[in-house]
Amino acid sequence: MIAAAWVCLVAPLAAVVLLVLAGTRISRRLAGYLATLSVAVSFGGAVVTFVELLSRDTDERHVVSTAWTWLTIGDLDVGLSILVDPLAVLEMLVISGVGALIVAYSIGYMDGADEERRYFAYMALFVFSMLLLVQSANFVLLLAGWGLVGLCSYLLIGFEHERPAAVAAAKKAFIMNAFGDATMALALFLLFWQTGALDYDGVFGKLDGLDSTVLTLVALGLLGGAVAKSAQIPLHTWLPDAMEGPTPVSALIHAATMVTAGVYLIVRVHPIFEAAPEIQDLAAGIGALTLLVAGLIAIVQTDIKRVIAYSTMAQIGYMFVGAGVGAYGNAMFHLMTHAFFKALLFLAAGVVIHALLGEQDMRRMGGLGRLLPRTQAFFLVGALALVGIPPLSGFFSKDAIIASTLARGDAWGYTLFAAGVAGAFLTGLYTFRMVFIVFGRQPSAYAREHFHAEPGRDGPPTMVWTVAVLAVLSVIAG
Repeated sequence: MIAAAWVCLVAPLAAVVLLVLAGTRISRRLAGYLATLSVAVSFGGAVVTFVELLSRDTDERHVVSTAWTWLTIGDLDVGLSILVDPLAVLEMLVISGVGALIVAYSIGYMDGADEERRYFAYMALFVFSMLLLVQSANFVLLLAGWGLVGLCSYLLIGFEHERPAAVAAAKKAFIMNAFGDATMALALFLLFWQTGALDYDGVFGKLDGLDSTVLTLVALGLLGGAVAKSAQIPLHTWLPDAMEGPTPVSALIHAATMVTAGVYLIVRVHPIFEAAPEIQDLAAGIGALTLLVAGLIAIVQTDIKRVIAYSTMAQIGYMFVGAGVGAYGNAMFHLMTHAFFKALLFLAAGVVIHALLGEQDMRRMGGLGRLLPRTQAFFLVGALALVGIPPLSGFFSKDAIIASTLARGDAWGYTLFAAGVAGAFLTGLYTFRMVFIVFGRQPSAYAREHFHAEPGRDGPPTMVWTVAVLAVLSVIAG
């Protein structure tokens, strides 16, 4: 089990090293296949780890493996250690599984683009960084993965660096995430000062002896990092601008990986938040406010990727609500289903954008259901799952979170419930507005003039089959 977990972690990193060393000696197409293979191998390692974890008794599903001790400070030893437990394995499966589909999709989407090798090296590095974040067994490695994810998002959002808008968006994302990184680092310094430990078990075992003010400050600092990384109010403005990156990048950052890191952080360190209940309530309140504001903004957007981006903010708001009321399993359940249907929506939108030579303005689309029938069907599956229509996956996970707010049985719980129901209504409005504008009506003059996909084909095979797989997962994952 431990060997498979290490394979899951290092496989994408191995691809990065090979791509960097090979340089221009490797073809652009081969670079895409190598990156895809590495993430697929990582997924295989996650599956093996999952199967072996299931065979163990419940009290044996928490294993730490240390490769070597790389930092010693007095009596403190910090190792290059990974943690295998149900939470980590769930994230490993989602990140590597959805990541493999998105990287495979990129082979068709990025075909002919400049510097494909660099693109695929960045994608593999991003997957490695996220896996390091979720598999880390101590706060030092967690912070390292946290920072690497921010760096990779900067590189990927600004991949098309000849475009000023992409460069500006990358800088904005990096700076706003750096603010959250700083609050998180300060919280970890305070935690180490008070507990003298940096591993999860060591820190959690000493929380009872800490002053309530210290616990509140630590939880607040960690929440700052989570809010910035997960694009929650007020540190949310980088997310819509991040749509300047290639569409597969948008899918990878906004579906299964970077923006859900904040939710993972709250769930991973939940003993700290439970020791500071005011901050845990604040997390739920921020999530509720974000899901409402993001829904209202999405209703008036005209860029198809920005509508989906604001829906990401809203859905992560639901996850924050779930984690904020202590329904950690429900929050992670929605994280998993959201990864499937949100990646599906982004990649299906990418097929549309690809067919219209890069056009993202929905007002210039219209009638594409006649030109891209399979993509319309896939997109509709993602839309129904996003809205939460039974029996698709989004219904089960979103309903569980909304129900968990009622289980509190107090005024705050009822307030969160009302926000969750209102957010679900807004989700239906902006989602089906997007579907009708893009795929309904007769094909627009712009669409008829610029549509260039082959008759009977919605795009390259790697773009079509990956979207189909995500559509199936969006149906059955609930």
